[in-house]
Amino acid sequence: MFDRFDTATAWRLGVALKEAAEAQGAAVAIDISVQGRPMFHVALPGTSADNLEWIRRKRNVALRFLRSSGAAGLQFALEGADPVPKYGISTQDYMPAAGSFPITVPGAGVIGAITLSGLMPWDDHALIVQTLARFLGRDISDIAVTPG
Repeated sequence: MFDRFDTATAWRLGVALKEAAEAQGAAVAIDISVQGRPMFHVALPGTSADNLEWIRRKRNVALRFLRSSGAAGLQFALEGADPVPKYGISTQDYMPAAGSFPITVPGAGVIGAITLSGLMPWDDHALIVQTLARFLGRDISDIAVTPG
């Protein structure tokens, strides 16, 4: 949860994610979108148009279910539910794989999403969680950032 989120916040967070990915030598695409508008977007060397499609589909999950795409995917698995018929969604437009987080602001709710694609889905998730924790000054040392 952010106290506030504007273009300057999106830029600083996007740069922090990009630098974290580069430090790992990760070929990822990063997208921060608010209210349907791209606020930060970069595709690092080694990515492809497929990463942009994964971003779109994972972001759709985070925005539709108002939780991380990884949490939504875990929920579906625990319920034994196929989200396609249950929620009337298309696999062409929704991918409940880890790597997208809703941007939540008090009083406004979910206003957008932070999404990453290029690593294994739970590694995408972990890179976002670790970078967000540093960005927001939070300690996540006692929180598992990947399932298992």
